[in-house]
Amino acid sequence: MAGGITETGEPYSPYVGMVYMFNLIVGTGALTMPKAFATAGWVVSLTLICFLAFMSYMTTTFVIEAMASANAHLRWKRREQEEITDSDSTSDYSDDDVMVRGRSEPQETRPILSVQRSASVDQFDILERVEMGQMASMFFNKVGVNMFYICIIVYLYGDLAIYAAAVPISLMEVACGNLSCSAGVVKYNDTEACWGPVRREDAYRVFLAVFTLLLGPFAFFNAQKTKYLQILTSVMRWIAFSTMIVLALIRIGRGSGEGHPPVAQLSGVPNLFGVCVYSFMCQHSLPSLVTPISDKRRLGPMLLADYSLILAFYGLLSFTAIFCFDGSQLRDMYTLSFTDDCQLMAPLRYFLGLFPVFTISTNFPIIAVTLRNNWKTLFHREGGTYPWVVDRVVFPLITLAPPVIVAFCTHDLESLVGITGAYAGTGIQYIIPACLVLLSRRHLQPVLGREAINKHGSPFRHTFWVGFVLLWAASCLLFVTANIVLTETKH
Repeated sequence: MAGGITETGEPYSPYVGMVYMFNLIVGTGALTMPKAFATAGWVVSLTLICFLAFMSYMTTTFVIEAMASANAHLRWKRREQEEITDSDSTSDYSDDDVMVRGRSEPQETRPILSVQRSASVDQFDILERVEMGQMASMFFNKVGVNMFYICIIVYLYGDLAIYAAAVPISLMEVACGNLSCSAGVVKYNDTEACWGPVRREDAYRVFLAVFTLLLGPFAFFNAQKTKYLQILTSVMRWIAFSTMIVLALIRIGRGSGEGHPPVAQLSGVPNLFGVCVYSFMCQHSLPSLVTPISDKRRLGPMLLADYSLILAFYGLLSFTAIFCFDGSQLRDMYTLSFTDDCQLMAPLRYFLGLFPVFTISTNFPIIAVTLRNNWKTLFHREGGTYPWVVDRVVFPLITLAPPVIVAFCTHDLESLVGITGAYAGTGIQYIIPACLVLLSRRHLQPVLGREAINKHGSPFRHTFWVGFVLLWAASCLLFVTANIVLTETKH
């Protein structure tokens, strides 16, 4: 099963890997956060975002530990197969043999440390890309594997459908003249004219087709093929975020800031929770991002630094926003709050209006590759390989077609966003990583010597932390469900 399902791809430096992770996490969620902060209150918002950043960091370390355990599991299975083959072909004893003469010790209970000594290789090196679906197949039972795939497919298809619709919508709003001083006040109908006889909905579909043709082909290759695109858009992210922060600080410094956010407003907490969970999501794509990193010795500190930088970015962006703009003037997409300001130069307004396009376009290939690889893992059978057409054409097509079709039919994805973020998002960010790390430890326990240490083990090694994450996830699901029920009851 190792090495034949997904390709690891060309390696890149740890710094490039951290850029990839920054780009993946800091997406559309960051642009919806200021409005959520203003609605929930600054003290509640600061407390919740710090806690959720910590929870996301913890479960990220869980996934990385499970990836290392999966690599060790694959090496152990390969070594067992080699030993069986060697014992059938020759009875000569060599220094490389792990079998001990005169013993009938079961293979599944022999310490893996003996293999480590003989091969002089750290069994926990993350050298083979093991997607979350493959890890689920290793460590979960049949029911657990099926639940995993339901969760991951719902989330990734939902993500791709949202992205496929959001980019054309942003382009349509710009191209059809919705970036005016009255943006957000005047409501446009999709059947209205955009370019002469071309209606707004027609323009949307044209942009959707262009988006699919430009970014769809990345699903046929590997995520790291977007290396230079990732670096370019990362620079653009820094420029856009820095611009919004500086503009807000200038307005506050001049005494023209209009924001007076409340300290706490519990009615805004449900929306804030959904935004924050979505804004720290990266666990599903960690195998694609982490495995090609060439030097993983400093992976832990760099991961912590990346999360700290993202948290500081979110905090600075949101706090400058809520004290600069009145809560009623803040737009759901923060960049649109600046497009209303006629005092800004037109190029700057258009750049900020198009910024979500750059953000989403960078994430789309990574999410598509992750979904494609999980489809490949789902249908894989031990020892089997896929025909070229199936591997290179069919799987990418079943990855791209459904979200593009959904985006073509409708761009009203509010209900899909709710299901994707609240339920599948909680499962992927909390439940699956906790179960993976717990069961991977139990799975390898019979074949691990006491001296064997997983060098990529999570700092949160005590079982308490796994239970805490699962309890938190259950509380989140109950909280979100109760909020939906109460909201529907009021309507």
